Amino acid sequence: MKSLEELRAIKEKMKASVNNRNENDDKVRIVVGMATCGIAAGARPVMTAFLDEIAKRGLENVAVTQTGCIGMCKLEPLVEVFLPGEEKVTYVKMTPEKAVRVVNDHVVNKNVVTEFTIGSAE
Repeated sequence: MKSLEELRAIKEKMKASVNNRNENDDKVRIVVGMATCGIAAGARPVMTAFLDEIAKRGLENVAVTQTGCIGMCKLEPLVEVFLPGEEKVTYVKMTPEKAVRVVNDHVVNKNVVTEFTIGSAE
């Protein structure tokens, strides 16, 4: 970056990127914790199970992403599910089998699988 104009161009480009995120507020978001603790606990197969089940069902309004540390390493693998207009739900100690059930019960049928949530792990 050599000038103030270059900095302004970068700022405008990033503003457009942030605005695009808001346009997808009607999408379901599934976020898998993929820090080293999550990966060591089995987050990769969990993420793969989510992607496979969503593809198998042809769900187009669902985005699966990854994030770094969510902050509760002893409960890994962790998954957060965001349904439009609802509070975030955090699932703990996830497995590929549990991921399939979360897609079916929570994402498709809008019923939280409470036995897999953070409240059930205490």
